[in-house]
Amino acid sequence: MKVLLLNGSPRKDGCTFTALSEVACGLQAEGVQTELLQIGNKPVQDCVACGGCEQTGRCVFDDCVNEWLEKAETADGFVFGTPVYYAHPSGRVLSVLDRMFYAGGAAFAHKPAAVVASARRAGTTASLDVLMKYLGISEMPVVSSTYWNMVHGNSPEEVRRDLEGMQTMRNIAKNMAWLLRCIEAGRRAGIDAPPTARAVWTNFIR
Repeated sequence: MKVLLLNGSPRKDGCTFTALSEVACGLQAEGVQTELLQIGNKPVQDCVACGGCEQTGRCVFDDCVNEWLEKAETADGFVFGTPVYYAHPSGRVLSVLDRMFYAGGAAFAHKPAAVVASARRAGTTASLDVLMKYLGISEMPVVSSTYWNMVHGNSPEEVRRDLEGMQTMRNIAKNMAWLLRCIEAGRRAGIDAPPTARAVWTNFIR
């Protein structure tokens, strides 16, 4: 079993990285492989609604998105992390997730996922709500914890001092590992993901 953790912060070793690393350590302790993907600080292309991905299952822009989609196809679970800017997620993580889910949504269906937000003080719940929308529309089981999936601090050192936040991250890992094992056991018992109906589209304005 393998879980991909996506760091939506431009800072490689910042607060969001610290939170995701705690989740990764917990997963590894449960015998789950992890890989942490860094968006980094290079420019990220937004989705331009060109429709090119409908034919190929890949984004027309050749950057980390297509590389990560290949990894997503073989991953068993995901953790999407973001810093909080002006009470909302990083624009970078939204650009990447928009393109990944548009181009390769099938890579995420029926795979468990968690979202994590990091903030100095406020805006975490609003940011979590935004990221949860990707999971809800993609048939992804949501991995929760013993508090909302957030940490607080203005530096990695301060985040590590957020003892309840770190505990929350470790409990995400335990719940993720448990759910992955349940899904694996279900498959062995012949219980597969349900078929999805997509024949009906209703437009509100006609």
